[in-house]
Amino acid sequence: KGPREEIVYVPCIYRNTGRNKPDFLATVDVDPKSPHYCQVIHRLPMPNVGDELHHSGWNTCSSCFGDASKKRNRLVLPSFISSRIYVVDVGTDPRAPRLFKVVNSEDIFWKCNLGFPHTSHCLGSGEVMISTLGDPAGGGKGGFILLDAETFEIKGNWEKGDNVPPMGYDFWYQPRHNVLISTEWGIPRCLGYGFDPKDLKKGRYGRRLNVWDWTTHTYIQAIDVGEDAAPLEIRFLHNPEAAEGFVGCTISSSIHRFFKTQQGDWAAEKVIQVPSKKVEGWLLPDMPGFITDILISLDDRFLFFSNWLHGDIRQYDISDTRRPRLVGQVFVGGSIAKGGPVTVCGDEELQDQPEPFSIKGKRVPGGPQMIQLSLDGKRLYVTTSLYSAWDRQFYPDLVRDGSVMLQLDVDTERGGLAVNERFLVDFGKEPEGPCLAHEIRYPGGDCTSDIWV
Repeated sequence: KGPREEIVYVPCIYRNTGRNKPDFLATVDVDPKSPHYCQVIHRLPMPNVGDELHHSGWNTCSSCFGDASKKRNRLVLPSFISSRIYVVDVGTDPRAPRLFKVVNSEDIFWKCNLGFPHTSHCLGSGEVMISTLGDPAGGGKGGFILLDAETFEIKGNWEKGDNVPPMGYDFWYQPRHNVLISTEWGIPRCLGYGFDPKDLKKGRYGRRLNVWDWTTHTYIQAIDVGEDAAPLEIRFLHNPEAAEGFVGCTISSSIHRFFKTQQGDWAAEKVIQVPSKKVEGWLLPDMPGFITDILISLDDRFLFFSNWLHGDIRQYDISDTRRPRLVGQVFVGGSIAKGGPVTVCGDEELQDQPEPFSIKGKRVPGGPQMIQLSLDGKRLYVTTSLYSAWDRQFYPDLVRDGSVMLQLDVDTERGGLAVNERFLVDFGKEPEGPCLAHEIRYPGGDCTSDIWV
């Protein structure tokens, strides 16, 4: 029931594009009544080159509801490669953000013995918590950095004890069930330069959901979701009473439902499997869908996810969480379009290869990646960059031409997805040259940043 989104914030990346420019935070006008609709109206460049901005989070979220002293006025931007953390003032002028503070990587290395920060969530305690993929040297290590949400000074590690997971990535917490669950992508020094199939079967990609005791900050359980599954984005249902949610496993291209058992521990079951396609002209003979982002609508009725390699966005009705039902699907790019270098030889789902995707006269490079849903569930925003080193490897035309942001119309009654043909933000036309646009955030919070307690 919140107001319609009018602007969104999108990190834009120049690392690995051949352009020696700093990453920047773009403010994009998404108000159809505005004369600047679908335009970047402000750019905040970072003070350094080569950061690889990736995900972002807030200083305050719904876990602080009712505290009038708290304002959602700082956007926290961890840098995946440089390990710096930028804090951006979006409260003074939401349409023209300004840099508030830089947390230096050396301080993170020394105070936390962690590096490669990823997901930022605010806590009801007045702190900001950021998950990491590894240690300062690029080895795998699933820990968490704690920042003061007012000063953004490093307070140390959230985790306690010597037992930590071998890898990290995303996380979600739910205090009513005394739990935090984190995921695993892979070892930073292996995945950081691209995807090497030789790393598969060598334990260099994640396979576990890692369960933590929320009160004691201790690592208590590992849930195995399969070798080289690479579980990335994890989402509890938004209802804070719910003791379940979903996680997208990228390389295995499956969705697992995780849940609390009657015994009080946690378990997972596969509820969706995207079949690989038999192909010629690609890196491997089997092409996975490559589920890279998932989200759950605020009413907990629909699950959405993107298949970055196959090129489709899917919508599932999750009224029965154990039996998700496909109700919407649309192709907006990908590697299997007709006329491209890849020939599909065997496909369990499609009769024909999808047509190349164009909008407003532009053929869209890359595939659908990060997604964000409007609060009312009617508009799904999509960007096409995954991570610059992997973009360069899988979609060189994406790096050359720049990524885009699209918007899909969502049928919230019966389910269904359709491309809004009026909406295109072309990051290939940036003043400093084409760039790679990643995650999408609304100033007032959204489906993937807010946790209710």
